[in-house]
Amino acid sequence: MSLPPLALYIHVPWCVRKCPYCDFNSHAAAPEALPERAYIDALIADLDADLPLAGERPLTSIFIGGGTPSLFSGEAYARLLAAIRARLPLSAETEVTLEANPGTVERAHFDGYRAAGINRLSLGVQSFDDAVLERLGRIHGGDDAEQAIALARRAGFDNLNVDLMHGLPGQDAAGALNDIERALALAPEHLSWYQLTLEPNTAFYSRPPVLPEEEVLADIQEAGHARLEAAGLGRYEISAYCRPGRASQHNLNYWHFGDYLGIGAGAHGKLSAPDGAGGLTIERRWKTRQPEDYLRRRNDPRGFVGGHRSIPEDERPLEFLMNALRLVQGVPRHEWRARTGLDEATLDAHTERAQQLGLLERGPTQLKATPQGLLFLNDLLAMCDDAEAV
Repeated sequence: MSLPPLALYIHVPWCVRKCPYCDFNSHAAAPEALPERAYIDALIADLDADLPLAGERPLTSIFIGGGTPSLFSGEAYARLLAAIRARLPLSAETEVTLEANPGTVERAHFDGYRAAGINRLSLGVQSFDDAVLERLGRIHGGDDAEQAIALARRAGFDNLNVDLMHGLPGQDAAGALNDIERALALAPEHLSWYQLTLEPNTAFYSRPPVLPEEEVLADIQEAGHARLEAAGLGRYEISAYCRPGRASQHNLNYWHFGDYLGIGAGAHGKLSAPDGAGGLTIERRWKTRQPEDYLRRRNDPRGFVGGHRSIPEDERPLEFLMNALRLVQGVPRHEWRARTGLDEATLDAHTERAQQLGLLERGPTQLKATPQGLLFLNDLLAMCDDAEAV
C-alpha cells in the first residue's frame, strides 16, 4: 500500500502579545529578545531527527505558523529553507506559506521572505475595524493591514490569503460585510472566513465578551457567503474561499488525511507506515511545548518529542471523516482505504445512516457532505462515529 502525500509544518511560538481568543501554543515576547538563530538551529536538528519518518516522499507543501512567524527575519528563513531543501525533495513550485501579522512586517521583511523562497503569505487581518481589533487584542489597525498587503504585492507575492473572523464582539451584519468588502478591494487569491469561537484556556473563555445573537450570526453567514461567491471566490471548504487554482495545498493535505511532519515547539505531526499485512499504522506525534524546554532539547538525548500515540482502527473513521467532510466537493472514495487502511464495508457502516437522512452523498467515486450536512457538520460527524446506528 502506497503512503499518503507528505507535508511539513513548522511552528514559531512567539507573539508580541497573546490575543484573548487564542488557544494556540504562543508566548508573548519582545521581538528584540527572540533567540532567532538558536531556534533555527533547533528546527534543523528537529527535522534531522524526523527524517527517517519521511521515507522517500517529496514535500507537497511547507507551512510556517505560530505564534507570529513574521517576527523572524528573511535571512533566518533562507537558512531554514536551504536546510530543508538539502534534506527532502521539493520542487520550485512547492507551496511555502508564512503566516504574518500586519503589525510586525515592513517592506524589507517581505523582500527577505520572497528571496528566501516563501511564495505564499497568510495575513492575520481578522477585521478591518479598529474598534473590533482593539477588543480582540490585536496590535494592528485596519489601515496597517491594507498597507501590509500592498507591501507584500510590491515584494512580488502573487498568492495571498487574508484571514478574517466574523461573529466578533460588538459586530453586526453590516460590520462583518464591511470587512469582506475591504478584503475584496485588496483582491486576495484566498480568503479564510470563520466564526470566532470561545476556546478553553483563553482569556475570552474565562471572561466571555458579548457576541452576536444566533439570528445575527445566521444572517452574517448567508450574506457573507453570497458576497464572496459573487466576487469570484469559490467556497471549497467550510471556512475557505479562493480564486480558481488557489486553494491552500497545505490545508488540502490535512483535509485529505495526508501525512505531515511537525517541527518546532508544540508542533504536531501525523505519520503513516506499512503494517506488514497490507494495511497501515498511523501515529500522531507532538514536540515539547514550552519554547525554553524545546531549545534545551537540542542537546538532550530524549530529543524534541513530547509524546506520541498510535491511532487505533476504531478511531480512524472519525479522524478521516472530520477532515474530508469539511471539503465542499468531498474526497474520492478510494482515499478511504488508502489513508485509513480500512475496507469499504467499514466506510459503509459508518456512513449509511447519514446518507439515509440526507446529510451525506456516497457516489460510486466520491464521498461528500450535502449542503444540509455542511450546515450541521457536528451532527453528521457524531452520526458517522456511531457505526452501530445503522
